[in-house]
Amino acid sequence: MPKKKYKFRLFSAVLATVCIILVGDAVAPTAAIGNSMYVWWAIMLIGFFVPYALISAELGTQYPSEGGMYTWIKKAFGKKWAGRVAWFYWVNYPLWIASLADLITTMIMQMFGIEMEMWMVLAIQIFYIFLVTILGMLRISQSDWVSNIGAIIKILLLSGIGFLGLYVLFSKGTANPVEGWQDFVPLASADGGIDWAGLSFVSLIIFNMLGFEVVGTFYDDMDKPKKQIPKAIILGGILIAIFYIFPSFGMGVGTPFEEIQTNTGFLDSYTVLMANAGFEAAAIQSILVVVGGLFILTLISNVSSWNFGVYSVIACAAEDGMFPKSWKKRNKDGVPYMVGIWTGIVATILAVAGIIIAYVFPEMEELSNMFWAFFSLSLVCLLLSYIPMFAAFIKLHKQGQQVKNGYWLKIGPVLRWVMGVVPLILLFVSLFFTLIPELSLEAILDNYILIISTVICIGIGEIMVFHMSQKDKQKKLARKKKTALKSGR
Repeated sequence: MPKKKYKFRLFSAVLATVCIILVGDAVAPTAAIGNSMYVWWAIMLIGFFVPYALISAELGTQYPSEGGMYTWIKKAFGKKWAGRVAWFYWVNYPLWIASLADLITTMIMQMFGIEMEMWMVLAIQIFYIFLVTILGMLRISQSDWVSNIGAIIKILLLSGIGFLGLYVLFSKGTANPVEGWQDFVPLASADGGIDWAGLSFVSLIIFNMLGFEVVGTFYDDMDKPKKQIPKAIILGGILIAIFYIFPSFGMGVGTPFEEIQTNTGFLDSYTVLMANAGFEAAAIQSILVVVGGLFILTLISNVSSWNFGVYSVIACAAEDGMFPKSWKKRNKDGVPYMVGIWTGIVATILAVAGIIIAYVFPEMEELSNMFWAFFSLSLVCLLLSYIPMFAAFIKLHKQGQQVKNGYWLKIGPVLRWVMGVVPLILLFVSLFFTLIPELSLEAILDNYILIISTVICIGIGEIMVFHMSQKDKQKKLARKKKTALKSGR
């Protein structure tokens, strides 16, 4: 707990929710799905987004704690399962930060049309990691201005894509004419069969929806958390849905699907749309510099908004003996700074390793592929951490309301199971098709590095949970012996 109570208003909580979840670089990959993206969005909003948001609101107020998801899983299934969740939740984080650092240098080179020397790439990426690590030493209520600015910039940038798409639509017509109702059918292949590889879109969309549980860790920074948390999640969820669908629609009607570049993302979305809208090349280049600079600011605010939530989960696990003891250390404001330091160190090591591989061994394609497959592990670990959450909801909701004034879903057993099981199924589908994009032996062999990395990561997590559980048992046994000796028995 912090020594001083910082006020975190509902307005800031809503914008923090938007900043945490809304990802600008997701527009191009989503739009590349084709006209069926609208049905995919409808399925995922109803099947995952809405229940996930409502479940997060209930658990966040019925079991209030800075430990967030760790606390919920512990209440439902005990410390071991909570420890597993904390492990996957943390492993994902430095991988993600390092990948954002790489994205920043890639964007700068794209914005200015330059190639940077290795020392410059190193300096920029290390500075970014250092900056977000320092921001992680603040409570969310102290750095709410960062998430507020980040959320507003994201909304403006994504609105720009949406309006550019509308301009192209009304001035030139849609870039992707609808040939029939089959265009909107998910999994429909060109020959009229079923394209099972389309299920890989599930992971793409789910990844863009994750983060609601982080809001629950802001409990101690809010004046009226029992009212503010549900409102922030619901209002933020509405804004997030709008500003994912609107720019995806703009991109889809303003750009031929075959021209959408999914790997270089956000700036390409603006480049292609402005070109299709008739902008001059010089104007496009100038606008790209501004847009790219603003987008980089959102990458800083994004991590800043996640920091406290992730660190609090891991610190709570450390306090329970499921992570190294030193990781529970907090500063005078109650922020788990040791988790942040180690996260920054690991992210820096990963970023530096990637730069060295890219610049020193450019001809070693297998080594480069291995490195980027390792980054894909970030998504797998993040998805794994959410699976127990929905199972925990089913169990905890059955136990009844714990906090009288907390948010509570007044639903029966059937709807409780539907709300818990449907997102679970979608998560499993997402995981499967992330590891195996297509149902073929060739796809498995192509993705073997990620599959092996996932198995190794799960194995390390199990070893850690077992080791920490044994230490916890020994401590409890030692305390019992000490108590028995004091009582003279």
